Amino acid sequence: MSPPAVVSPYRGRFAPSPTGPLHLGSLLAALGSWLIARHHNGEWLLRVEDIDPPREVAGAASEQIRVLEAFGLVSDHPVVWQSRRSDLYAAALRRLLDQGDAFTCRCSRSDLMASDGLHRQCVAHPSGRVHAYRLRVPDATLGFDDRLRGRYEQSLRQQVGDVVLKRADGLWAYQLAVVVDDGEQGITDVVRGADLLDSTPRQILLQQRLGLPTPTYAHLPLLLDEKGSKLSKSTASLPVDPDDPLPALRLVYGALGQPTAALGTGQTTSVLQRALASFDPALIPAKERRVIDLHPGAFPYA
Repeated sequence: MSPPAVVSPYRGRFAPSPTGPLHLGSLLAALGSWLIARHHNGEWLLRVEDIDPPREVAGAASEQIRVLEAFGLVSDHPVVWQSRRSDLYAAALRRLLDQGDAFTCRCSRSDLMASDGLHRQCVAHPSGRVHAYRLRVPDATLGFDDRLRGRYEQSLRQQVGDVVLKRADGLWAYQLAVVVDDGEQGITDVVRGADLLDSTPRQILLQQRLGLPTPTYAHLPLLLDEKGSKLSKSTASLPVDPDDPLPALRLVYGALGQPTAALGTGQTTSVLQRALASFDPALIPAKERRVIDLHPGAFPYA
């Protein structure tokens, strides 16, 4: 692995998966990470997490980038595509194997049903025909201090099990790719949705095993529909409109606990600058937000 790049004191990022159009929940994560980066006079990077072709929608990545640009959210450096970084992931896996921190495994999902899908040791007669690679997880509790949600701890062996690094189908696992990329890009602060909160301890373990620094973490509130379901999983997850950015910007700015009256009207660039001028990270709520409660009538499903 190459050493982390020399960066400004703060470097954040937004890393969407190209599984469909950008929706309100994604916009909230993008805007939140951008605002916090700019609040700290830092850099904001965009990374496309396109390492799972079966789940990807053709053209979605380019459209997501176009929509973000229409909202004024432009990466400070060239966009990074995970699909072009296999050599970095392979080098990290070799290091883990050489250290004894990773191992091959032919356990299938059906083999692990008795342990609720968690891998703590290989079964006597695994049914998988092709092996995957896993990170060896210790019987230990690992915690961190989230800037928004406080202390979070997880029993790795009991709650996570041995983590897949490379799947049996040959595809790289998200957990390895995100850790390698954050390290290689010199990311100092990870600001993302709370749905990834429970992935953080295993990512910190991977950072430790690879000798990478651990960023600061802040997990933003999720947007929920009227039934309390995560918006991206809901039939209400309609794409945002790049031709009329202000309604969506106003809604997600409010979901971040910020005063929407400060946005005013006008061009997106000027609205975004007013948003930054009035932005206060201390106002970001540490609980999920229901779209219907934030701005009734603003969207067809609200």
